[in-house]
Amino acid sequence: MGRKRRYLTATMSDGYVKTIGPTADPFTHYWRIVAELENGRTEVFWGHTRSLAEAKRKRGAAAEGARMRGWKSYAFEIAELVETPL
Repeated sequence: MGRKRRYLTATMSDGYVKTIGPTADPFTHYWRIVAELENGRTEVFWGHTRSLAEAKRKRGAAAEGARMRGWKSYAFEIAELVETPL
């Protein structure tokens, strides 16, 4: 018998809502980096993880990405994923 497939939703502090699925993976958190480039443009990087600790480790990768890519600034945020009926 297969695992239950479900939809997961994260709501960010700015009101942005991200829904992933259907998935049977045990994701618990969504992370997002909003990077401001030197030319004034914005890039967004995101993903989902199986634990809060795993999501927090992405913060270090964000700092490294900022140095490597020369971002003017960036914001890193984590939100809990909750199962949502669709």
